[in-house]
Amino acid sequence: MCLSTIFLFLGDLGGGEMMVILTAVLLLFGADRIPGIARSMGRGIREFKDATNEIKHELEQSIKDDPKSKTD
Repeated sequence: MCLSTIFLFLGDLGGGEMMVILTAVLLLFGADRIPGIARSMGRGIREFKDATNEIKHELEQSIKDDPKSKTD
């Protein structure tokens, strides 16, 4: 996925702005905590995807089990 689509809400984000943001993150959190933050963000995204897939599966299952949707 292209970085421009990820940061689409920020408008035209150039290389200089990205470096400033990354430097600010490094200064705020320190090099030791950044991998932990990235891991927890990854876990959160994975849990969100799993929950979304579970809801989608339940909806598909309820549509499949619904007797009104079947034509005789």
